[in-house]
Amino acid sequence: MKIVRLLLGLVLPPLGVFLTVGAGPTLLINILLTLLGWLPGSIHAVWVIAKHEEQMNAERGSY
Repeated sequence: MKIVRLLLGLVLPPLGVFLTVGAGPTLLINILLTLLGWLPGSIHAVWVIAKHEEQMNAERGSY
């Protein structure tokens, strides 16, 4: 599933962010960055997806 989200984050950045963190301020930031250009939105989406996975792995490891 992570690979699908990363690919969606590259092609359709807001969709990748939405599938990762849901609706919220992170999605709004990504939509604004995507409106400024595809590249800023994609970079932000990949960063959000990677950080989310990192946090999920850290939480699993601490228990």
